[in-house]
Order: sequence, then structure tokens, then C-alpha cells
Amino acid sequence: MGKVLYTDFEDINSVITSMMDNPVLKKAVARTNLYNVWDKILPEKYKKKSRPFSMLPGGIMVIACANSVVAQELSLRKITLIQKFQPYMQSLKLNVKDFKFDPKKWS
Repeated sequence: MGKVLYTDFEDINSVITSMMDNPVLKKAVARTNLYNVWDKILPEKYKKKSRPFSMLPGGIMVIACANSVVAQELSLRKITLIQKFQPYMQSLKLNVKDFKFDPKKWS
């Protein structure tokens, strides 16, 4: 059997650049970054009791909550949370218009 030479590799920078040209992947990365910001805008006592779950059409972010009390408390703070979220959304070029707090999504 002949010797196989693997010399036609692409460097990692060109692979990442070509991957990031994919609009679906670009949007997924932006959403993940936005989800990571959630803990920064949240009051301390809710950080372990809620987390981003998904995005719905129309710019609605679904937030999984540990229970209905947390969901209610966060929904009362919705306007403040959206205002705190605004600079992060602008930098990532995403538009979140509303939050839906859902204790059923908690696992």
C-alpha cells in the first residue's frame, strides 16, 4: 500500500471564516452570546432560578423559570430587564421585543 500524504490541509482561520459566513450559524452564535448575557442583567437572587430557553418569532425570548413565583416576579420586572438588555442586543444586532417567562420549560 502506498504512503498517503496529508499536505492539503486548510488552516483553522480559513475554516472558521468560511463557517462564520453561514448566516444560520452567525445567528446562532449571536443568540448564544445574548443568552450568556442573561446573568449580567438579572438580580442576584434569580440567577440560579431562570435561564434563556429559546427564541420565538417576533423577537420573543422564552425564559425557563424554576417555578411560577419566579416567573411572576420576573414578569413584573420585564420592562427594566428589557432596558438593561438593550445595549447587548444592539451590539449583537438582535432584536428582543419581549420576554416570556415559562416555568414549564425548567428541567
